[in-house]
Amino acid sequence: TGVEAKVGGFTAASVDFADGIGGRMPLLFVGVLSLSFLLLMAVFRSVLVPLKAVIMNLLSIGAAYGVIVAIFQWGWGMNLIGVGKEGPIESWAPMMLFAIVFGLSMDYEVFLLSRVKEEYDRTGDNATAVADGLTATARVITAAALIMVFVFSAFVLGYDRQLKLFGLGLATAVFIDATIVRMVLVPATMELLGDKNWWIPAWLNKLLPKIDVEGHHHMALIDDEAK
Repeated sequence: TGVEAKVGGFTAASVDFADGIGGRMPLLFVGVLSLSFLLLMAVFRSVLVPLKAVIMNLLSIGAAYGVIVAIFQWGWGMNLIGVGKEGPIESWAPMMLFAIVFGLSMDYEVFLLSRVKEEYDRTGDNATAVADGLTATARVITAAALIMVFVFSAFVLGYDRQLKLFGLGLATAVFIDATIVRMVLVPATMELLGDKNWWIPAWLNKLLPKIDVEGHHHMALIDDEAK
């Protein structure tokens, strides 16, 4: 191939692997955040709702990053989970945590927003829609999140340092997302924004494709065919 290896071994391979991940991580962040924003904008016909969703999801991920750095890199409370000594964060951990946590967070976000949007379309009142949407989805989101927290927390009981790091990061992110972010910050922000939540420029609304998440359009077609 014309490639000449100057240095070999596990250390050199690990350095190349870390550099490769570090160089591509910004592309992953930009790609995932941009695509999520565009899809949410098309689904909910809003500019602020998808922007808020992306920012809130990043809060959960940032909290997870902070916890694993504090424990595994700085050594805060590492004895509580059986970590022998502090050390660097594995190069693959931030990317994997981002991918999994962002997916779970977006799932909870879409589930909540779908019900809020449904109530807003029915009543036209933002405050009522947020309250009813949160009431209808809070138990389901909390139960689903608790299951994931227990599953991820089980990883912390293992002996492998990387497994502990991965499990603690995921459990922390899901717990914070389902409690502080999804149950407090998201509804509070939507309440403060009021009807601005659902604002979108007319020209942009025409350009965006129609995406029916709940399937109401298809159900209407089925009813028409049945008649």
